[in-house]
Amino acid sequence: MSGVSPEQVLFAVFALAIMVSSAGVIFARNAIASAMSLVACFFFLAGVYVLLWAHTVAALQVLVYAGAIMVLFLFVIMLLTTSSDGPSMSFSVSRVAGSAAIVAMFGALTSVFVKLPAPSYGWTRDADAVATFGTIAKVGEVLYTRWLFPFEAVSLLLLVAILGAVVVAKARV
Repeated sequence: MSGVSPEQVLFAVFALAIMVSSAGVIFARNAIASAMSLVACFFFLAGVYVLLWAHTVAALQVLVYAGAIMVLFLFVIMLLTTSSDGPSMSFSVSRVAGSAAIVAMFGALTSVFVKLPAPSYGWTRDADAVATFGTIAKVGEVLYTRWLFPFEAVSLLLLVAILGAVVVAKARV
């Protein structure tokens, strides 16, 4: 292992952990276990951000996604879950159509990745861009100028989803 750096080993560990936890999101029978696997995936993704020297983005990943969003999702799941029955394994038109859509999307992504040029690891030599990458000032500048409308739209969408879940659950409670 003469040519392998500690960063590459950590990246491989984080990548494997992300794949395992994302498989847990998909294949967990319980919705709570699936959501907790997603939280673990968010934490491992924050580790990848740390390896990229984007410490601010890693902190935001943990605080916003693993902390706030997933707590809201867990509350909504616990509010809506009334039985502990697992998903049924029966075939239906929607399951077959969904499976076909997943296979088609995977094929499209594979064809895009095959056509990508070979990576060049000298992405930028601009010292200012490297020095400001991932800082709070740069994230705030991009978030509140270029991405302001999508940011506000997502927050409104989350609010509507939570209110809808409470209205649906209110009839059961």
